[in-house]
Amino acid sequence: MKVLIVTAIYPTADNPAFGSYVRTQAESLMAAGIDVEMLVLQDRYRKLIYPKAILQLRQRLASGSVDLVHAHYGLVGMVARTQWKVPVVVTYHGSDILGWINSRGERERLGALIAGAGRMLARCVDAAIVQSDEMAGTLQNSNVYVIPHEVDFKVFQPTEREQARAVLGLKPYKKYLLFAANPEVGVKRFPLAKAVAECLAIQDPPVELLVVAKETQQRLALYMSACDALIFPSYQEGSPNIVKQAMACNLPIVSTDVGDVRQVIGTTKDCYVCNPSVPEFAARISEILVHRKRTDGREHIRHLESSSVAQKVIEVYEEVLRKREGHAMVKRSPFTDLLNVVRRRDANEAREAVETTNEN
Repeated sequence: MKVLIVTAIYPTADNPAFGSYVRTQAESLMAAGIDVEMLVLQDRYRKLIYPKAILQLRQRLASGSVDLVHAHYGLVGMVARTQWKVPVVVTYHGSDILGWINSRGERERLGALIAGAGRMLARCVDAAIVQSDEMAGTLQNSNVYVIPHEVDFKVFQPTEREQARAVLGLKPYKKYLLFAANPEVGVKRFPLAKAVAECLAIQDPPVELLVVAKETQQRLALYMSACDALIFPSYQEGSPNIVKQAMACNLPIVSTDVGDVRQVIGTTKDCYVCNPSVPEFAARISEILVHRKRTDGREHIRHLESSSVAQKVIEVYEEVLRKREGHAMVKRSPFTDLLNVVRRRDANEAREAVETTNEN
């Protein structure tokens, strides 16, 4: 099976964190035996990548070797669905069907329009993969599959705190709270994280907020081992990879109730979901900082290991192709049956003629 993965988000030298989960999934699929071809949409002017992509897609499909197109994010899915030559699977990641939220927690009109278009697209593609039950609830389709992104357990694994801090040049006596996102992205609600850290530092001066963005996955994993807790105060998420990666590193977590966070952390000790208030976040983090122990989160997310998730995605591919083949057989079956009848009749007549000749 050959799959063309189309995406506008993919790691670069300047931003190795950008779309790293797309690369992780592509690598997982290749490791599982899928022939993966990548089409990464790029341009100096980002708005031009989508019209250009329509031509690029047709060029990639011209050879006829691609069995299926897998697009990441709704806008890229719209590009993928400009053709009907091969089936299309779209993975939605959150805002592409839930909409955009700004730094004030308000929904933006443009984001609402794009999300509406994304939901309409889901009715036109062969399968839609979403990250959470909340996302699935916005799509009233039978072709929707909830498959959260995987975690690379080889990269995200626990390292001794002292060792990780030594590699990163962090102070051994500090109590670090990790904010692993771009603070300028409004939906991540950085001001709340900052206010919580400041509140805690008044009572406990070694507390420090560590902001980490645009790091490689390997260094991000080290930061997760070096820190005492992940602070995750987002307004909205699909299935936040940071939370799952923190679980794989056994890092305690305090998060708002967004996406599938409550489901992911489950009953893991020292991982909390709470209301988005400074007192509640500070209280939970204070509990964690009393003993500064690691969690057993890694054991709670074994089902999100790369090979397991890759197999679920492959099952979607196989079902889509079976349905496509079934439709094709139905469409051509009357003609095929007629042709077979004619061929059988001709074969019988030819056999009878041979037998008559042999008898003479």
